[in-house]
Amino acid sequence: MRVIAGELRSRKLIPPKGPLTRPITDRAKESIFNMLASLGVLEDAKVLDLYAGSGSFGIESLSRGADYVDFVERSQAGVEALNTNISTLGLGLKSRVHKVGVETFLKGNASSVYDIVFCDPPYKDNPWSDIFALINSSLLVGHAADPIELAASWDEVRRRTYGRSHILIAESVGVGDDNG
Repeated sequence: MRVIAGELRSRKLIPPKGPLTRPITDRAKESIFNMLASLGVLEDAKVLDLYAGSGSFGIESLSRGADYVDFVERSQAGVEALNTNISTLGLGLKSRVHKVGVETFLKGNASSVYDIVFCDPPYKDNPWSDIFALINSSLLVGHAADPIELAASWDEVRRRTYGRSHILIAESVGVGDDNG
């Protein structure tokens, strides 16, 4: 695993120890970030990386100009990998790791608004219907084993499939919308 582009390009990331996480392929991650770049949303963004694992999405966002990332990961192995990656890359002042479950974090931080939320749950999990209403962001990037079914409060922006990776970028209806 590595950072694909930006200030930290080609820097290696360590994955969490154990079989519970699966790294996203470079091809799928590059596709996600190409889509985000075409939308012009990364520069100075406040980002939330749910089910963060190694922190690949949030770290890539920082490398490409995001301002700050909150990482949410409940597993000890994930938190250890995150802390190592953040420290090694010198990102401590631009990020914070929260060792807590996703729903607990979202309910406890309901007033926090993010520009982009990455949601990459373990393939065996299907948390979408439970967390769509809890996410306070203008843009959501979802990565899952199966196609993601949107809640009524979200509109599809882009959707791609790479092997077992189903990627969805969705825009919240109303949240963070300065135009109405």
